[in-house]
Amino acid sequence: MPTASYDACINATLTQLGAPDGALLPILHAIQAEYGYVPSDAVPEIADRLNLTRAEVHGVISYYHHFRTTPAGKVVLQICQAEACQSVGAEALTEHAKRALGIDFHETTADGSVTLEPVYCLGHCACGPSIMMGEKLHARVDQKSFDRLLARARSDA
Repeated sequence: MPTASYDACINATLTQLGAPDGALLPILHAIQAEYGYVPSDAVPEIADRLNLTRAEVHGVISYYHHFRTTPAGKVVLQICQAEACQSVGAEALTEHAKRALGIDFHETTADGSVTLEPVYCLGHCACGPSIMMGEKLHARVDQKSFDRLLARARSDA
């Protein structure tokens, strides 16, 4: 867990915005971009700077699935859960992925290689089921292609 001050992320965001109003989400994004997650020791610092309670900051972090409170795996794997992907097999793909990885959504494999997350649209609806593996979008993913992609991602990580 980082022990450094989060002032740099907070100050840069506040400078960019020009005011603390509406700064909570941008600050959380900046901290997560810098550290890979929002460490619990950042919450009091953010709350103090924005004149919010720690509960308010934590509430926003826990409400939005995008924010992590623990480090992500080397590869973040998102599986689309939107209706278009569900209609062409995303549910079966999701169950296969959970079994193959031995984890559920919002968890990371024991070796730290993969974090599994749901996503509710990747904007690739005509080509589902779709997944994002890291920053790369993959379309028409079935169980076999998933296994190949996972093996390749793990070997690259």
